[in-house]
Amino acid sequence: MNPYQHSQRWKFLLLIFAAIIATASLWYTNFLVQNLSEAERTKASVWAISTRNMYAMPDVNDEYITYIYSVRDSLKVPAIITDSKDSIIYYRGLDSTKTLYNVTGENQGTNLPKYDPEYFDYQLAIMKERHPPIEIELSGGEKWYVYYKDSLLLTQLRVFPYVQLTLIAIFLGIAYTVFNSMRKSEQNQVWVGLAKETAHQLGTPISSLMAWLELMKAKFDAEEDPLLIEMENDVKRLEIVADRFSKIGSKPVLENHAVYPVVSNFVRYFKVRTSDKIKFSVSGDKTVEAQLSVPLFDWVIENILKNAANAIESAGEINIIISENIAKEQIFIDISDTGKGIPRNKFDAVFQPGYTTRKRGWGLGLSLTKRIIENYHKGQIFVKDSEVGKGTTFRIVLKSSLTYEPAKI
Repeated sequence: MNPYQHSQRWKFLLLIFAAIIATASLWYTNFLVQNLSEAERTKASVWAISTRNMYAMPDVNDEYITYIYSVRDSLKVPAIITDSKDSIIYYRGLDSTKTLYNVTGENQGTNLPKYDPEYFDYQLAIMKERHPPIEIELSGGEKWYVYYKDSLLLTQLRVFPYVQLTLIAIFLGIAYTVFNSMRKSEQNQVWVGLAKETAHQLGTPISSLMAWLELMKAKFDAEEDPLLIEMENDVKRLEIVADRFSKIGSKPVLENHAVYPVVSNFVRYFKVRTSDKIKFSVSGDKTVEAQLSVPLFDWVIENILKNAANAIESAGEINIIISENIAKEQIFIDISDTGKGIPRNKFDAVFQPGYTTRKRGWGLGLSLTKRIIENYHKGQIFVKDSEVGKGTTFRIVLKSSLTYEPAKI
């Protein structure tokens, strides 16, 4: 298992653990809500019975009346008592400003309550929806119905775990983002320092190699010797690699370059150092230009060609086609090989750090390639097509710049 997959597994396990904690919290809160809901229903029943006793036993002593009042007034749950015709007999815990007492007309002096019909109809409808009514049977067969809704405490308790988990998730998300950013920044500083030091250390032996090559050419009069020319190309390549490392952490300079010659020059260098059984071809539009950092873009082509060459087990072909989408002002670079191919479910995974199918591979080439294309060149790279056993095509998408016009002879 590569380090990226190992990291992903740990993240998945932590996510499952967080889900278990959230589920347990919601379950326990729901348990408390159920118990509190049952307690409120019991209180509503007691309140209804005490109210009935006040109406049914008007001649009891003052001490008992005081007790009944204290029981009735202890209820904090909004509730309404109605008869079988939904006429309101009594209410509790609702807006007292929505009731008036008659002082004129035929009911003058009776202190019978007059309710705001819209408000109480609305509240009664809510209560009917929330809980089934509690039936209170009176003498003579008549029944009262007690409707109630949850207290403010119970309502808040129902919502609280979701608010709590949301706030915790937001806090953890912000904390993770901040600490992850700090960790990446520290890692980047270490890698940038290491890369620059590596470039500095390579500088001296590369300069020495160039001097030794010049001495060999002069001593043996071998200015055109093909072996020395290729050695010189390799040393120059080392210079380019050292230059890449020295520029890590700095913003690359992008300039207009014709894409075709840039790609062709690198392919010409690369194919000499690859098996003779692999055939290379570069074709397409030779005039289009793009904003490129040539040393970095060569690195991109190198990584893709190396992967393509490694995917070809014996003989095969690597074909590069350059085209332009004028309408969208885009340049397409399709790099196809006749290698072993990539399964469709791995099209995205091949760009992840640490992903490799080779025993001695680091799995960083395509990840670095994606970063160079997307972050520095503001382009795209993806697996355009692949079939196991037949080959793969990678597509690079760049923004086109000025049209390249070859010099007139």
